[in-house]
Amino acid sequence: MNFGLRGSAGTAPSLPPLPADLAPSPGTAHSASRWHRLLVAEVWIVLAISLGASGVGALLALIDDLTKKHVALSSQSTTLNGSVTPDRPWLDLAFQLFGIATGLVPVALVIYLLHRSRESLRTIGVDRSQVGRDIGLGALLAACVGGAGLALYIGAHAAGANVVVVPTTLGPHWWRIPVLLLSAAQNGIYEEVIVSGYLLHRLKQFGWGDNKSLATSALIRGSYHLYQGFGGGLGNAVMGLIFGRVYQRTGRTLPLIIAHTLMDATTFIGYIYLAHKVSWLPT
Repeated sequence: MNFGLRGSAGTAPSLPPLPADLAPSPGTAHSASRWHRLLVAEVWIVLAISLGASGVGALLALIDDLTKKHVALSSQSTTLNGSVTPDRPWLDLAFQLFGIATGLVPVALVIYLLHRSRESLRTIGVDRSQVGRDIGLGALLAACVGGAGLALYIGAHAAGANVVVVPTTLGPHWWRIPVLLLSAAQNGIYEEVIVSGYLLHRLKQFGWGDNKSLATSALIRGSYHLYQGFGGGLGNAVMGLIFGRVYQRTGRTLPLIIAHTLMDATTFIGYIYLAHKVSWLPT
């Protein structure tokens, strides 16, 4: 990605206000350009410790799956919410909660960086100003995108282009459903805040056009799902195009978080009740 000073149309970037320590003063005539370079580095660092790194890891995992001798891609599997210590449920619960909490650290970094640039989560549409509308739009997106995604996954697996995705192997403990709901919420917050709201917001500030920014965001989203196979990568890239366009049109990330959370929660919990009980679900 070439985060240049100008967008594809040659328009000047519209950067957020400079922090106080970079405010123009004698001897700092180039503070604005320095601020731009810092913001570019900021985006690279955020991606390097979050979804960008996940994309590289997912690609390596796909290469590993494809190069296993005499093992078809559709015969392999990946687990999303796996048990760490199944024989010690209390410790397993601690591991699950620890993983969920640490998974939100990059989001905390993004919140800090937005405040650093005199912005906030409200800037990318995460607030309570339109809760009713956000819930409605989120539920609609979940129903449409989630249904299409399930159909694509089943089709991709049947075509040999996807591994079997096992949403959970957690035991039937009292905390299994709450943990899966928390995991779904963590996924929604983590992905949508970073790859939809924050990334598209920054790229617009760099002067990128909507279509170029949208394609970049969608490709990143697809890349970190490649561990599921080609179907997972393609399906999530398409989801990224839809979610990204919704953000660009509404300026709201919250409905995307709601939609993502609903889709993952349905997948995680639905698997518990449907696995090995319906013929159309790969297991």
